[in-house]
Amino acid sequence: MTRSAPTTLGELRAAGYRSRSVRDELRDNLVGRIEAGETLFPGIHGYEDSVVPQIANAILARHDFILLGLRGQAKSRILRQLVELLDERIPVIAGSEVNDDPLAPISKYGREAVSEFGDATPVEWLERDRRFLEKLATPDVTIADIIGDLDPIKAARGGHLLSDELTIHYGMLPRANRGIFAVNELPDLSPRIQVGLFNVLEEGDVQIKGYPVRLPLDLLIAFTANPEDYTARGKIVTPLKDRIAAEVRTHYPREIRTAMAITSQEAWVARNGRRVRIPDFVLEVVERIAWTARLDKRVDQTSGVSQRMPIAVLETVVSSAERRAIRHGEEEAVPRIGDVYGALPAITGKLELEYEGELQGAARIANELVVAAAGTTFGEYETRIAGEGGDPDYGAIVGYFESGGVIQVSEDATAAACVEGFRRVPGLLDMTEQLELVTGESGDGARAAACELVLEGLASNRKISRTRGGAYGAANP
Repeated sequence: MTRSAPTTLGELRAAGYRSRSVRDELRDNLVGRIEAGETLFPGIHGYEDSVVPQIANAILARHDFILLGLRGQAKSRILRQLVELLDERIPVIAGSEVNDDPLAPISKYGREAVSEFGDATPVEWLERDRRFLEKLATPDVTIADIIGDLDPIKAARGGHLLSDELTIHYGMLPRANRGIFAVNELPDLSPRIQVGLFNVLEEGDVQIKGYPVRLPLDLLIAFTANPEDYTARGKIVTPLKDRIAAEVRTHYPREIRTAMAITSQEAWVARNGRRVRIPDFVLEVVERIAWTARLDKRVDQTSGVSQRMPIAVLETVVSSAERRAIRHGEEEAVPRIGDVYGALPAITGKLELEYEGELQGAARIANELVVAAAGTTFGEYETRIAGEGGDPDYGAIVGYFESGGVIQVSEDATAAACVEGFRRVPGLLDMTEQLELVTGESGDGARAAACELVLEGLASNRKISRTRGGAYGAANP
């Protein structure tokens, strides 16, 4: 029979409960996870040897910390996963706005409750999810939002003087007591709010409307920011910067396979029972769009190219293939390179452009990114085959176009119709198998997609040409 949790202070003491600070709690639970060989941040890829060890060190050192990184580098997701390092639940004095520890209350409400009721003081249990508070920093955030304010209505109803602590309406920071308080985009807080965090970080003192209140808050405070803003020349107040013990730099995936794993994990590709099969090379083309954009001088690199771009692109690519499969009654939706070109709207909205890029236009740059991504992916398959002793010969394929042959690939054509059309190009289908883009057991959908990649690769290498409408022909002179 399961023993019920204590509901009063006396029962809690009889059960042998001992208080721990939230930093010790996080530290102890982290040690337990490390000893058990558990993954510290499930679903976070590419940070195993960089970001995760640094965060672990900060928690083991009982430090507040900040994650510095560009858009789409999983900063907020990491902060939200910190809650898993908290105990499943902790006891608090019932009705306390600041999660008073029954054994050591910090608010006047909590102290008076223990003084009045003694061991009969009611206790309730706070789940770990309710111990994480997150605030997006914006210029309009006020001291009242973060620290608190005096509440005249509470004073009138309770018959208290405004100087009485019981008249305070607590802000988010005191309400996060005995938990984790996260501030996203810290430099966007106005300087006076940043100043208001000084003593909270260092001594636990807060001032509300000039009235000093001693609140030794038990908190871990974690922040996020863009590195460009987190400088003395940016929007951060230097004394606050000095009080944040650890700076952890996040980054975009350093390996293409890691990036593909993230996108595949996050993208919604399961569609209402219809089978969706995404060739590996299509996944790679989608990922290399963002990869290429992060190196393009026309794209604002201080803003970054979020990992959300390839996720949105992949979802759009799958939707294009799904729409085609629905129209033609195909049981399986297989995305092709043409579907990637159809996903340009998912690219243009994710690009912050420099002046040169603005002159050229987002649509043109997005189209060029797709061309470059397809060409690079094709080159990777060529390199791998060459490393295995293969020597792809495109003479017959190129000769077909040089002799006047043209192939028009329609985004709406069925896979079977595409494969039948590609058969007219000598050696094209054989080349997809030679490059190991498909196997003998692959269906028409995968074969059509593989043929498109070969043609895209040849067009990228200027051995043939491609029009914006998807027609392939002889290379332009």
